[in-house]
Amino acid sequence: MTRYAIDRAHNTLLALWSTGIGDTAIIVARLTHDQLPHNTRELAGALTRLSHVCWRSYTHPASAAHRHNPSSLGWHRQLERDAFAKVLPLITASRPTDRPISTKVEHAAHDLARALRVLDTSQLTTHVTTDVAAELAAIEQAERGDLSDRAQQAVTLSREDASPLQISQADRLLRDNPFGNQDLLTQVDPTAATIAAAHWFHAALNVTALHTGMHPMQVVASAEQPDKPLALESLTDIATAMNVGARARHVIMPLIRNALNVADGHLLGILEVQDRITAAQQLIDRARTDQAKLDLSPDTIYLPLTSLDPARPAPDLLDNLLHGINTCWQLYQRHTQNPHSQEARQTFVAALREEAATRPERLL
Repeated sequence: MTRYAIDRAHNTLLALWSTGIGDTAIIVARLTHDQLPHNTRELAGALTRLSHVCWRSYTHPASAAHRHNPSSLGWHRQLERDAFAKVLPLITASRPTDRPISTKVEHAAHDLARALRVLDTSQLTTHVTTDVAAELAAIEQAERGDLSDRAQQAVTLSREDASPLQISQADRLLRDNPFGNQDLLTQVDPTAATIAAAHWFHAALNVTALHTGMHPMQVVASAEQPDKPLALESLTDIATAMNVGARARHVIMPLIRNALNVADGHLLGILEVQDRITAAQQLIDRARTDQAKLDLSPDTIYLPLTSLDPARPAPDLLDNLLHGINTCWQLYQRHTQNPHSQEARQTFVAALREEAATRPERLL
């Protein structure tokens, strides 16, 4: 999403968004010195909130909901997306609307219109309206799978759905470089990139297991990260499912959707949570009888509801999968006669490409 800020040094309203490798900023409008700082900050805040609720229609599309009948989740999401058409008329209206407002998008547009009326300058309203129109166009562009220009901010967002075109683009980038590169992080929707990366991670497991004589799950266990203890759990879940024939998309989407639900304060998968609670209780019981007397109690034990970062589940999972692919290469390298030769790396990559190409149906 785009964030808006006031540059006090130059008295300008700025729009900022991430590109995957840092933020970019543009000047939306120049402010006048008679405008109160409190009012201009209200304007920046209203613009940020509007961007947030509008981009949510991209990250949580109606198409990803299971039901679309009246009053269902899919129905409400479609109402929010349809409200895009009402944003600009609400902002440019000379007086507040007297009709009921039923969507978050309309509420945010109404708050923005009120902030603009307080500042009461037609030139500022024109500049802000132009920028909001560009923001809405960027969201629509991202929905079509084009993440160039302003729509590039979508590369930092986690989506409940993935475009087949974006998955194919990520697959091509990973074929060029299975270890990932800057283009994968800055040009592709991370949910789509994660689906493609899961396909390549599974191929890397098979290649490495065959080369080293290890079981694929032993290879997975080698991908443990001390600074990310839950990363191994996500890789284990993916490898286990794909080893029995599951497709990458069918494995990845529940992980990301569950993390997004946790971020929203919702909890799905009660049976899985019960398993986590049971394991935690067993740990507490062992600690009570352990002579080391570990400081574990129901009030202090850590119980993660998801193995991913709820604030950025798709980029987080993509990091885990790329780490997993790199771990496969390191194991492969250790079991090679000339481990540091360029030929060894080329052999691994060639075998990885061949393995990935033998099961293209696993990708989608």
